[in-house]
Amino acid sequence: MAIKIFDTTLRDGEQSPGVSLSVKEKLEIAKQLAKLEVDVIEAGFPIASEGDFKGVQKIAQEVKGPVIAGLARATKQDIDRAGEALKDAKKPRIHTFIATSPVHMKYKLKKSPQEVLESAVEAVKYAKTYTNDVEFSAEDAFRSDKDFLCEVFEAVIAAGATTINVPDTVGYATPLEFGGLIKYIKDNVPNINQAVISVHCHNDLGLAVANSLAAIENGAKQVECAVNGIGERAGNTALEEIALALNTRYDYFAKQSNLNLKEIARTSRLVSHLTGMEIQPNKAIVGKNAFAHESGIHQDGVIKERTTYEIMDATTIGLEENKIVLGKHSGRHAFRQKLEELGYELSQEELNSAFKRFKNLADKKKEITGFDLEAIMEDEISQVDEVYQINLLQVTSSPGLATATVQMEKDTKKINESACSEGGPIDAIYEAMNRITGLKCKLADYQIDSVTSGKDALGEVIVKLEHQDKIYVGRGISTDIIEASARAYNNAMNRILNTVTSDK
Repeated sequence: MAIKIFDTTLRDGEQSPGVSLSVKEKLEIAKQLAKLEVDVIEAGFPIASEGDFKGVQKIAQEVKGPVIAGLARATKQDIDRAGEALKDAKKPRIHTFIATSPVHMKYKLKKSPQEVLESAVEAVKYAKTYTNDVEFSAEDAFRSDKDFLCEVFEAVIAAGATTINVPDTVGYATPLEFGGLIKYIKDNVPNINQAVISVHCHNDLGLAVANSLAAIENGAKQVECAVNGIGERAGNTALEEIALALNTRYDYFAKQSNLNLKEIARTSRLVSHLTGMEIQPNKAIVGKNAFAHESGIHQDGVIKERTTYEIMDATTIGLEENKIVLGKHSGRHAFRQKLEELGYELSQEELNSAFKRFKNLADKKKEITGFDLEAIMEDEISQVDEVYQINLLQVTSSPGLATATVQMEKDTKKINESACSEGGPIDAIYEAMNRITGLKCKLADYQIDSVTSGKDALGEVIVKLEHQDKIYVGRGISTDIIEASARAYNNAMNRILNTVTSDK
C-alpha cells in the first residue's frame, strides 16, 4: 500500500506569517498539486474567513483527481461551513479536530476529558451527514495521555471517522518517541484497522521529516505535509523531503508515494513565488545548491560517475535541462503550444494578456526559455485588480541622493509625483508611490533574485508591506530591476487597496 500524501500547503502552509494568497493563486497551486498527484489537498479552513471559504469552494469546483479537504473545529457551525464549501467536490473530506492534551483542555478549551471525548464523537457523526470521508485530528496528540488518546480514537472510529490523525502540533517529539506513539496507538485501539493512521508533524526542533518517517515505519499510512515545508512557526513536514526519502531509500522503507516526482521542482518554485517565501539555497531536494558541486574533488567524482556524490538524480524531480526557447518572432500559436507543454490552460483573455507580456520581454531578451515563461505566468497569476497602474518611471541617481518621478493612473486620471531619497532610487520610487496612493505602509521585506541566468536575465522582486498590522506580499518581474521593484510594490499596494475596499 502506497503512503498517502495529504498536502496542507493551502491551509497550514498559508498560516505562515506574512503569507496571504488570493483565490486565484490558491486555485493555481491546487491545480499544480493535482499534477503532482497528491492524494489529498487540504484547501483551507472555510470558517476562518470569506476568502478561505471561497478558496475551498473554487478548488472543490475546479480541481479534479485528489480528495479535497476542508478543516473544521469540532463544532456544528464549522462543519456546516466546510460542508457548504465542499459540496461540489467529486471527493470531499471534512477534517475535524479538537485538542486532547491536558494543557490545551485545561487552558484553551476549558473542558474536561469527558467533554472533549463527547465533542469529538458528536463532530464526527455530524460531519458524516455531509460526506463518508471524515478525518479526525487530536490536536497536540503527542503531549496527550496515551490511554486517553486511544480512547478518543476508538470512539471516533466507531462514530465513522475513516482517518485518524496524530499531530505533533508543537514539534516536541523525537523520532524514537513518535514512532513509539504510533505503535502504541496501533496496538491499543481495538478498531484501528477500520481507519487510516495519519501524522502531522511540525518542525520546531527540525525533526518533522524524521518523525514522519519514524511514524511510517510504525504503521502510519498518511503523511500530512507542505511544499517547501512551509507552515506555522518553523513549518511542517516538507513534502519533497518525504517523497524523495521514500523514493531514494526504498531499499529501507519498502514503501512509496503516488506522487509524480517530476513535478516537484516546478511545484516548489510556484509555491515559493506566490507565497513570497524564498527557498534557502541549502534546502534539501529543492534548494539551489541541492545538486550543485563546487569542491574540485566532488566535481571530479561527479564527472566520472554521478553517484559518487549524488544519491539522487536531478531529473527525478523535473530539473532536466529546459530546451523550450522562443524569440521575438514567435507567434501566438507557438506561444500557446509551449504554454500547454508546460501544463498551462488559458482562456483567450488570459492568452492575450500573457502574449503581450511575452512580446514585451522578447524585445529585451534574445531567447525566452521555459523558466521565463513560468515566471511570466506566475506573475500573471499573482496580479490583482489594479486600482492604480504604473504609466511612467523616471529615475536620476548620484552618490548620496536619488530622485524619482512616477506617473500612475487611477480611473483614467493620471497622477504625477516626485520624491528624493538618500536611500537610493528604489526608495525614492516607493516614496513617490506612497504620496500618490496616500497609503501609509512600511516596507517589511525586500527580496531580489534572478529567474534565469545571463546579462539579460529576468529579475524577480518580492516585497512585503506592513499596513495596519497586516502583511501584504507583492511580486514583480522584469529585465530591469528598478521596474520589477516598482511592479512588486504596486502589486502589494493594490492588494491593500482591494482588501480595504472589500472590508467596507
